[in-house]
Amino acid sequence: MSRPTPRLFLVRHGETEWSLNGRHTGRSDIPLTKRGEEEIKDVAQHLVGEGKVIDRKNLCTVFVSPRRRAHKTFHLLFEHVGTPNHILTEECREWDYGEYEGLRSSEIKEKNPTWSIWEDGCPGGESVEEMQARADTIIAKVREYHRQYYEEGLNTRDVMIVAHGHFSRVLISRWIEFPLRLGTHFNVEPCGVAVLSYNHHSLKEPALNALNLYASVI
Repeated sequence: MSRPTPRLFLVRHGETEWSLNGRHTGRSDIPLTKRGEEEIKDVAQHLVGEGKVIDRKNLCTVFVSPRRRAHKTFHLLFEHVGTPNHILTEECREWDYGEYEGLRSSEIKEKNPTWSIWEDGCPGGESVEEMQARADTIIAKVREYHRQYYEEGLNTRDVMIVAHGHFSRVLISRWIEFPLRLGTHFNVEPCGVAVLSYNHHSLKEPALNALNLYASVI
């Protein structure tokens, strides 16, 4: 019998004041709202635990953005089952918005009417090419865990990333080997969990299995 297919769980942090009012939140260290904390706890009760979709014993590791909104989300997800191995890394931080940090899209359009983050990147922040390279780097690390599971008998099969909205949309696009700009078509809600995996048990056939599990929009 084939071994279960390995998965990547991609979690966007919970609600913040800036996510509520549409401000671009990159390097700013904004905390979760109280509602954001409660929504994450609700997601955890549905999805995290023995025999559930996210089972701690199946996790190789978790990559966590160092911003406190992501770090708090990670700890709330696992507070009832114990914290798994994890790595705080700037590789899964949010897109660096540079001069557009803290601005709403409408305010950015006043400065630059034709601006699209997917085509233009952010002045003083990260370009499209830099963001794509960063996402590709962490995908390669996830795939290495999955290769070890298939080829070297690694017992744990799943990886998790706890990160941010634009980062998640970029990572989904690159996981399924599409241009970064495809991310404009994905809606990644606060507290939403995406499941990325493979078709036919093949690392050469990456796939998107689920999006926004138990996010508040559902």
